[in-house]
Amino acid sequence: MASNTSGAARPAVGSARRVLDVLFGGLALLLVSPLLAVVAGLVLVSSGRPVFFRQSRIGEHGRPFSLCKFRTMRVAGCGPEVTAAKDPRITRLGALLRRTAIDELPQLWHVVRGQMTLVGPRPESVALADRYPADCRWVLHARPGLTGPAQLQYRERSAVPPDGRTDVERWYLEVLVPLRVAADREYLDHPTIRHTVHYLIVTVLFVIGLADLQQPAAGQTASSS
Repeated sequence: MASNTSGAARPAVGSARRVLDVLFGGLALLLVSPLLAVVAGLVLVSSGRPVFFRQSRIGEHGRPFSLCKFRTMRVAGCGPEVTAAKDPRITRLGALLRRTAIDELPQLWHVVRGQMTLVGPRPESVALADRYPADCRWVLHARPGLTGPAQLQYRERSAVPPDGRTDVERWYLEVLVPLRVAADREYLDHPTIRHTVHYLIVTVLFVIGLADLQQPAAGQTASSS
């Protein structure tokens, strides 16, 4: 209970981080606009419309907003809310976009608008957020981030349950969410500009293939059980 209360009391995005969001986010959006146009064309040619994927996600203070990113899955695909690396619904181009996080670049617009911040927790879907463990729900009150500790350490390659676990969503909520929340707590306890810039640099290195912090969540689970 104490950890839940302290988590809920974490401060909102401060003025210094907001300035960084606007300046860095706006500049990045301008610089990558040619890439966004190319990717939009590739998605349109390879898998048709819609080019963008929109979904209601949980924003700051638990308020939902409509998140936009490039579509990486087949339109007619249906399945669990959780998407693992080898999900058959992912298109060939989508796999590349997800691996490099290019599919998330349109979210820079959410950062500039103030719906998201540069570094913070993953913007969770409403359906999954409603099922979060009680001691993890405090993270849903923080402003979601374009990147962050949990998003770097526990990406789709980590979202693969060990053999014998067929309910991917249940495994995600019971195992991966607590790991992600613990990773985000380290940053949210000290959301300084220095920490923010650190994770931005690591994210850039990840996108260009020079860094990979992904943790083997499935292996951790297997060894602890």
